[in-house]
Amino acid sequence: MSDDIDIDIRVTPALHPRVVEEIEGWGDDTKTVLAETQTAFSTAYETLRKVHDTREVVNANPGWNDDQKLLQVDNFAKKHLAAVTKTFDTARANLTKGIDFLEGQLAEPVQVKAATAIAGQIRDFARNLPDGKRHEFLREAIRDDDHETVTALLGAPPYLSGLNREFQAVYLRLYHERNSPGVAKRLQVMRAAKELIESNAGKVFTEMEKAIGGKGAKANMVRKAQEAAEKALGGI
Repeated sequence: MSDDIDIDIRVTPALHPRVVEEIEGWGDDTKTVLAETQTAFSTAYETLRKVHDTREVVNANPGWNDDQKLLQVDNFAKKHLAAVTKTFDTARANLTKGIDFLEGQLAEPVQVKAATAIAGQIRDFARNLPDGKRHEFLREAIRDDDHETVTALLGAPPYLSGLNREFQAVYLRLYHERNSPGVAKRLQVMRAAKELIESNAGKVFTEMEKAIGGKGAKANMVRKAQEAAEKALGGI
């Protein structure tokens, strides 16, 4: 998709759809789940290009004064800005739903197996080990595909095993990457895509302001003056 969109120096590269392809894990097996995110960036990038193009065309019209030109460009920008932000909001919401689903899909079997009586004994054993031995015990269980031990330690609150939440999260990721690599990879890229939207989508507003000439506040003043004049004329 992004190969069809040329680089435009008037628009920040942070909104080019190619940034999605820079997500770690992007590839033929994950680009489908990132398609909506890439479409959102593509929509934003192309819309900003159109606003820049519109400004150039409008500014070349000798029949309008500067205020009229500004208002025309600002009206065009506002008309399309809502569609851009909605596209980003929808993509982020769908990523959140997908992440929640995959996290549940990975967590459920681990939590179920952690509820057995022997799982509690395994946690007691791990909790009584020195910290270094505890981590070695868990890493070895992951390497050996000892699902009973791993799920006992990772499917219950971490303090029951002498772990903390950060370490438990790291070991869970390692365990899922080893045993459910496809799901774990999709989850990884979806989380990254969500973070990308959260960090970059807001740049649309500053880029839109730049595209209309950095005079959004003045455009609002012109619009209000025009509306007031039309209202006054309507009362005559």
